[in-house]
Amino acid sequence: MAITGRYLAADDPVSLGLVASLAQPGGNVTGVSILSTELTAKRLELLHALVPSAIRIAVFINPGEPAGDVALRELEAAGGAIGLQTRILRTSTGREIDAAFASFVHERPDGLYVVGFFVSRRVQLSLLAAFHRVPAIFSLREFAEAG
Repeated sequence: MAITGRYLAADDPVSLGLVASLAQPGGNVTGVSILSTELTAKRLELLHALVPSAIRIAVFINPGEPAGDVALRELEAAGGAIGLQTRILRTSTGREIDAAFASFVHERPDGLYVVGFFVSRRVQLSLLAAFHRVPAIFSLREFAEAG
């Protein structure tokens, strides 16, 4: 969740307690939700459909994202339902991302799922996924444009 001036950005305003429901938010809150957490399971299913032999999925999540825990619950439930093993890597800095990719040498994942935005790290993540030849799925098109 980020507050800028009078604007608030949140992945899931219901779970964060900002609104009662998406259908009837109540109060004096208006806005748009990109429903990022609800798409978490769908993105994982899409990655599995594109790489059907995938079993081990590395998951990058920024520990500073408020909706991260909700996304992880969705992801682990979806992964278990389709027989995937997920390894959660909590990263936020460039150095942590580099260290996580360095671990791929020993624990070669079949796929990479980047939860959340990581927009400032999109070039680094895209290039490292390509260099390590790990099929990856991201939540924003800017990642595909970056590499």
